[in-house]
Amino acid sequence: MKILNYYFSSTGNTEKVALSIRNAAEALSHSVTTLQITRGDVDIDVLKYRLVFVGSGVYSQLPGQALIELHRSLLLKYSTVKEIIYASPRRQSAYVVVYCTYGGVHTGINEAIPAVKYMGQLFDHLGYTIVGEWYVVGDYKTEGSLLRSIRGRLGDIRGRPNKADLQAVAERVKGILTSCSS
Repeated sequence: MKILNYYFSSTGNTEKVALSIRNAAEALSHSVTTLQITRGDVDIDVLKYRLVFVGSGVYSQLPGQALIELHRSLLLKYSTVKEIIYASPRRQSAYVVVYCTYGGVHTGINEAIPAVKYMGQLFDHLGYTIVGEWYVVGDYKTEGSLLRSIRGRLGDIRGRPNKADLQAVAERVKGILTSCSS
């Protein structure tokens, strides 16, 4: 199965999740193209992949700017070549998992939901079946943000995503690969 795993990560939290996804898939003998998106002008054809993992940290309830720009350009590209059509019929055997890392200092997971929904819309338009929306807690890394990692709605999230979080991601990957392979 052709798998694409692309992500935006400014602090390393989402990168940890992306690498966990890659490692879990490769452990099951799947080939994975893993790309870190740092600019919105990356030339990728998501339609060449049967399973896509896409992730980002959450920034003011949205994914990172580079990922927003990439999705805008892909929407335009696929609209132009008529891959996006009315009623977005489902593509056979085309699946996506959308994930984010978030700290939820103010309102918890509610801060992350819009980012995941935003990322998933490109694939819904393309007719992919969304088989997972994953929310992984990640601590704050910027200078002066220690209180956000300790006193937010989620409690003390220092060091997250931790080993247990990443193991849970790996288990989810195994489940997704099993269900999408059959």
